[in-house]
Amino acid sequence: MTPIADEEIKRILVVMAHPDDCDFGAGGSIAKWREAGIEVSYCIITNGDQGGEESDVPVEEMAKVRQREQRAAGAALGVSEITFLNYRDGSLIPTIELRRDIVKAIRIAKPDRMVVQSPERNWERIYSSHPDHLAAGESAIQAIYPDARNPYAFPELKAEGLEPWRVKEVFITGSPTPNHFIDITETIDKKIAALKAHVSQTAHNPELESMVRQWGEKNAEAKGLAAGRIAEIFKVVSTD
Repeated sequence: MTPIADEEIKRILVVMAHPDDCDFGAGGSIAKWREAGIEVSYCIITNGDQGGEESDVPVEEMAKVRQREQRAAGAALGVSEITFLNYRDGSLIPTIELRRDIVKAIRIAKPDRMVVQSPERNWERIYSSHPDHLAAGESAIQAIYPDARNPYAFPELKAEGLEPWRVKEVFITGSPTPNHFIDITETIDKKIAALKAHVSQTAHNPELESMVRQWGEKNAEAKGLAAGRIAEIFKVVSTD
C-alpha cells in the first residue's frame, strides 16, 4: 500500500507499550519525519518498571529512570511532547479504560498518522510480540477505529472539549505482513543515539549498534535496496 505523502501529514502520534519501543520500532523514521517538519508526539502506555533484566537500577526507581531515559531519547530524535499513561509494565491487557485513555491522547494530539504496535504475533520476530506490545496494538487500533472518531464513544471526553478525531492512516511496527519500508540510512545515527539514551536497557549490550544496523540492513535487502542501506518496515493501513 502507498501511504499518504509526508508532505500532506502535519501531525503524527506514536502509541507504544514501553519506554524504548518508539526508538527500536521507528526511531529512524521518526527522525526523518521531524527533519521534514512534521510534529511528532508520543503516548507511552506502561511505566516500564519491569524492564530491568540487565540493569542494577532498583525496581522502585525503574519507572522514574525509564521515563527520564525516554525523554532523553525523544530529544535525540527531536521529540519533546511525551505522555506517560503509567499502566503497570508486564500486565497490559486491552480494556475499555485503556481504549479511553488512548482515545483521549488521539483527540488531544489530532494526528493525521499514527504509529502503533502490531496486535498480531510475529513468529519470525518473537521479541516484537511481547504480550504488552500485542495488547497495546489491539487497544490502539480499537481506539483509532471506531472510538476516536465516534461522537457517541466516551461522551465524558466530548464533555471535556475533546471533539472526535479521524486518523487517516496507521503505520504498524512488528507486523508479520509488512507492506512498506522507509530508508533510514541518513538517520540511523539518530536512532542509535536514542537507543543509547535508554541506558538501563541498552548499556549492557556492546553490540547494540551493530545489531540494530544489521536488522536495518536485512530489512533494506528484503526490499531490494542497495547494499549498505538501512530500512525500517511497517504495515500501513488506511483508516480514512
